[in-house]
Amino acid sequence: MPRVWRPRHTPGHAAALARSARYVLAVKIFNLHGDEWDGGEEREGWRMKEASVRERVGAELIGGSLYELEPGDRLWPYHTHHANEEWLLVVRGTPTLRSPDGERDLKEGDVVCFLRGKDGAHQVSNRTDAPIRILMLSTLIMPDIVEYPDTGKVAARDATGERIFLSRPGPNVGYWDGED
Repeated sequence: MPRVWRPRHTPGHAAALARSARYVLAVKIFNLHGDEWDGGEEREGWRMKEASVRERVGAELIGGSLYELEPGDRLWPYHTHHANEEWLLVVRGTPTLRSPDGERDLKEGDVVCFLRGKDGAHQVSNRTDAPIRILMLSTLIMPDIVEYPDTGKVAARDATGERIFLSRPGPNVGYWDGED
């Protein structure tokens, strides 16, 4: 007969179980197939629902947002981050990904990494007749520069994540320009 492991009840066993139970209760869970949303966007062509997964699970170092896009809509303008890497995970549907390599359809379960810089430019759209759902994960490195290649805009965020500016760059100025 095979031996079966049975926990020994030692004086520290109850305390260890209590610590374990506290840890389990401290873990926050968010279901990607649920219907809990924090808000979204209602702009024509850009409609989406959004849930901050990062906040709901109490993450500190990795950002995460769940998005649901309606048919015919896009998620954010074509852009790239210069400080942060992003990952896209397809939860439901068949989104179309635009990247520097062109466009391609993704399928449920696909994972894509967008590297920092121009090679990581991306945009997601829904060209199907049903809502799609994607999870975006990101490093949370600040400050960050976000570039929008289609429109020439550049955004800068400070160390706390607050926007410093969103503009189209003009002519370069000298380092000491205006410092007299």
